[in-house]
Amino acid sequence: MKPYAPDTLPLDCLDVAKLIRRVGSANAAIARYDGLLQSVVNPAVMLSPLTQREAVLSSRIEGTQATVDEVLEYEAGIEFDPEKTNDIQEVVNYRKTLTLASETLRDRPITLSLIKQMHAILMNSVRGADKSPGQFRIEQNWIGASDSTIATAKFVPPDPFQLPIHLEAFERYIGADDIDTLIQCAVVHAQFEILHPFNDGNGRIGRLLIPLFLFQKRTLASPMFYLSEFLEANRDRYYQRLRAIGSDGGWTAWVEFFLEAIETQALANTDRVKGILGLYNDMKVRVTELTHSQYSLAILDAIFDRPIFQTADFIARSQIPKPTAVTALRKLKEARILVPIREASGRRPAVLAFSELVNQAEGRKVL
Repeated sequence: MKPYAPDTLPLDCLDVAKLIRRVGSANAAIARYDGLLQSVVNPAVMLSPLTQREAVLSSRIEGTQATVDEVLEYEAGIEFDPEKTNDIQEVVNYRKTLTLASETLRDRPITLSLIKQMHAILMNSVRGADKSPGQFRIEQNWIGASDSTIATAKFVPPDPFQLPIHLEAFERYIGADDIDTLIQCAVVHAQFEILHPFNDGNGRIGRLLIPLFLFQKRTLASPMFYLSEFLEANRDRYYQRLRAIGSDGGWTAWVEFFLEAIETQALANTDRVKGILGLYNDMKVRVTELTHSQYSLAILDAIFDRPIFQTADFIARSQIPKPTAVTALRKLKEARILVPIREASGRRPAVLAFSELVNQAEGRKVL
């Protein structure tokens, strides 16, 4: 099989008339979601469960088995076996990558340099760390079964000697405007996967580019829109549509699928954000009534930002005086807002969990 020759961007082969209805409904759905997002006072804290969930689901598409609660428990000091720990570290790296890129985009646009920085963080000390983190590939790769060769591969990305030319064109396209931002986002994601510029981690970087691109284009006020839930649930269609791009009408079918994903996920994310906001507002009243503390909002923000934690970590993040923090945590435990994951024993500290938020983030009852 020969290396794939990617299409020139912007595309001239899209059947725009066929996409009009999907474009309209997808844009309306994401606009409603963005309106809700703009009403959130501190999205980085209040909506951290969305970021946690995205990191877990995007990594799960690549084969990791970690869950939201396991990641939070690990960060709170709970130990796991080496294989699980490696899965969890991949999720943690994904979240770190998103945070770095989001902060960077406030000052400058998406560039190839930023994408390489993201990749270096994503692959740090995990599987694939020996595959040139932060560097575009200089050899031919291919996609297929573990025992496949280039002759039996499902897909062979572009020749490494032509890759720099395609990447420069890709960077120019990201910085330009196309007929519609969501259509352009669909093309950006697919073209990145087609180029497959790294030796590993391409899927996760490609999915990270989705919210970052929408944030750069000001379609979103904050880069907190994640598609991995839909893509993971429709994994076979996802890969089928990507692989069919080289066929007649393949690009139009891919964009149609991507717009469906945007609309479906925007509606789901809207419901999830409403649920988190409702929980936050309810807890604001309960925590204030229980603690009678001037630090009640700091307490609430701390348990939303990190819903599984040790007392020392809680005190450091909330910056609440230790006696006040200890008293507040005791009252929240008595009210069963916080539940112990691990009791204190000797020098080993207790680990507490804000179970209602963890269950909401995981989408099922786990605590």
